Amino acid sequence: MAATGAGFFTAVSSPILRSRLSPSINPKHFVSARLTSRQPVSSTEPPPQPPSSSGNRRLEKKKQEAADTVTKSGGGSEERRLSLKDYFEQSADMIRSVDGGPPRWFSPLDCYSRSDNSPLLLFLPGLVDLVERTVTSENYLSPNRPIYLVGESIGACLALSVAARNPDIDLMLILANPATSFSRSPLQPLIPLMQIMPDQFLLTVPYIVSLMTGLPLKMVMATMEKRLPLQQTVGELSEHFGELSSYISVLVDSLPRETLMWKLQMIGSASAYANSRLHAVKAQTLILSSGRDLVLPSEEEGERLRRTLLKCEIRKFNDSGHALLLEDGVDLVTIIKGASFYRRARCLDYVSDYMPPTPAEFRKIHESNRWTEIATCPVMLSTLENGKIVRGLEGIPSEGPVLFVGYHMLLGWELAPLVARFWAERNILLRGIAHPMMFRKLRDGKLPELSSFDTFRMMGAVPVSATNFYKLFASKSHVLLYPGGMREALHRKGEEYKLFWPEQSEFVRMAARFGATIIPFGVVGEDDISQVLLDYDDLMKIPYFKAEIADLTDEAVKLRTDIEGEVANQDVHLPIILPKLPGRFYFLFGKPIETKGRKHELRSRDKAHELYLEVKSEVEKCLAFLKEKREHDPYRELLPRLIFQATHGFDSDVPTFEL
Repeated sequence: MAATGAGFFTAVSSPILRSRLSPSINPKHFVSARLTSRQPVSSTEPPPQPPSSSGNRRLEKKKQEAADTVTKSGGGSEERRLSLKDYFEQSADMIRSVDGGPPRWFSPLDCYSRSDNSPLLLFLPGLVDLVERTVTSENYLSPNRPIYLVGESIGACLALSVAARNPDIDLMLILANPATSFSRSPLQPLIPLMQIMPDQFLLTVPYIVSLMTGLPLKMVMATMEKRLPLQQTVGELSEHFGELSSYISVLVDSLPRETLMWKLQMIGSASAYANSRLHAVKAQTLILSSGRDLVLPSEEEGERLRRTLLKCEIRKFNDSGHALLLEDGVDLVTIIKGASFYRRARCLDYVSDYMPPTPAEFRKIHESNRWTEIATCPVMLSTLENGKIVRGLEGIPSEGPVLFVGYHMLLGWELAPLVARFWAERNILLRGIAHPMMFRKLRDGKLPELSSFDTFRMMGAVPVSATNFYKLFASKSHVLLYPGGMREALHRKGEEYKLFWPEQSEFVRMAARFGATIIPFGVVGEDDISQVLLDYDDLMKIPYFKAEIADLTDEAVKLRTDIEGEVANQDVHLPIILPKLPGRFYFLFGKPIETKGRKHELRSRDKAHELYLEVKSEVEKCLAFLKEKREHDPYRELLPRLIFQATHGFDSDVPTFEL
C-alpha cells in the first residue's frame, strides 16, 4: 500500500522500534501504523516461541547480506527488493523476540510533515484493551478530532469491538476484508485437520495459506503487466519468488502447530465477539472488499455489514486477494479521499477537508478517461480582456475566486475533458458544484453506487449548497457551476444547446460579495457523438420505465424545493442514446466579467438580475459562435483527425477553424 499523503494523519510511534529497522526499508511498504505486542497479554496465551538456532542463524545471515548489498548499491535501485525482504525478516524478529517490554505503536510515516489538526490513524493487528486505552487517551487529549481505526482481517474485528464499546467517541472505521466472516472461511477445516496432522506435513500449511492470500499470483501478474524483456521478466520473477520463499520460511519458523492453532482459534473468538456487538457500532464505516479473497468470503461479508451497520459504505476490489493493503496499485489514502472519508473535525467540510489529487492520482484518473479526449479531440478557446478569442486557456485568470458558468451537455460528457485540460495545461483545479446524489443516497436501490462518483470527488466536486458556495469563494477557488443542472443534462429531443436556467439569479450576489470573476462559457459537440432515441417524455409512456424513473427519483436527494417549474426537480432517468461516429467537442470561454468593487451595487435584486441575464446571454452567444464556426472545421469528423494524427503523431495538436 502506497504511503501517499501520509501527512494527512497523525501517527503514534516508538523510537525503540524505529531504531531497530534497517535504513533501507521504504515506508511505502508499510501501512500507516502497526500495533505489535511484545509480551503475552494474559496468562492463558502461549508465550512467544524463541527462534530455533538454525532460524536465528539464517536471519542474521540474511541481515548481513542485505546490509552488504545496500553498501554496494547505495540503496538506490535495490530499495524495493530489500525493503520487502527486510520487512519479512524484521517482522519475524519482532514475533520471536522475547525481550519483554510493553506493546509498541509503530509508524514509519511519522517522518513526514503533517498539519497540526490532522486526525489520528491507527492500524490494528492487536488486542481490544490495548487499542481501547489508546483511543480513550487520545480522545481525552483531542475530543474534537476523529480517530481512524484501520483494521485488516482480524484487525477489523478488533476495530468493530472497540467501536461497539465506545459509541460516544468519534471513530472512523476502515475495514479491509473483515474476519467477521470467519465462520464461513475455507480455513475452518484446517483447525481439526491440524490437530491430527503429522508434524512433517505441517510444513505445507504456510504454503497453502500463502496461495490462498493470492500473494504469489499478484507478484506474477504485477511483473507481467510491466511488459519487460524476457530475460528481465524471468529475473524479476525469480527475485519475487526468492522473497516469497523468505516469507514462507519466516512463517514456518515463527508459527509452530500450537501457535498457529491458537491464532486460528483467536480469529474465531474475535469474529464471534465482534458479530455479537455489531448492533452497538455507531461509527462511520468504510468496508474494503476483495473479489478474489480465497481466505474469507469478503464480498458477501461486505454487503452483510453494509446492511447491518448504521453508517456504512463499501468499496469493491474485484481483482484483489486477501492481502488487499499490501497489493501494488492499492493506495489507502486515495481510497479515503475518493470516498470523502477524510475529515478533521466532527463534521465533514467538503472545502477545508478536501485534499487535491497528487500528480500520480491525476495521471491515473486522466488515463481512465483518456478515451473521451482521444475520441472528441476537444478544441479549447478563451477570450482575453480585450475581447480577442485565442486558442487555449490563456484568457483564464490564474488567481481566484473565479466562477465558470456554462451549458451542461447531455449526460455531462464535457466534464472529463474540461477538468483534465484545466489541470494539465494551467494547473487549475475546477471545483464543480454537483448534485447531492453523488455524495449520499436516501436509501439503497437502483441508483449507481456512490463509488461510481469517487473520481468526481477526487477532482474536487462538492454537493450544491449555499454554504459550500460561500466557502469555495472564500478560499479563492475556481468554481464550476451549471445553473441548468440535471434538467439541462437530461434534456429532451430537439433541446440541444437550449438553456434551462431558473428565473431568478442563484449566484450573482454571492460572487459579488467576494469580488469573483465570472466567466460564461459554451460547449458544443453532443449532437456529433450521439442521438437521443428515447427521452424522458417517451420513457414516461412506457409503464416499465415509468416505474423505474419513480424509484430512481425517490432514492435521490431533492433540490430546489423552494421554486416551481420544470427546472426545479427533474426526475432521475437515463435517456436511451444511439451513439454516432464521434465528432468533436468545442469549448469557448467568454470575456471575463468582473464583480470586484460592485458588492454594494449588486445587493440590489434588480441589478443582480440584470447581470444574471447578461451572463446567460453571453453563454448563448458562445454556443451560437461555436455552432457556426465548427461548420468550417476541416477536422470536425473522425477520419480527417485520424489521418492528421497518423501523419504528425497521435499526441500532436489537431488544427481547427480559423479565428
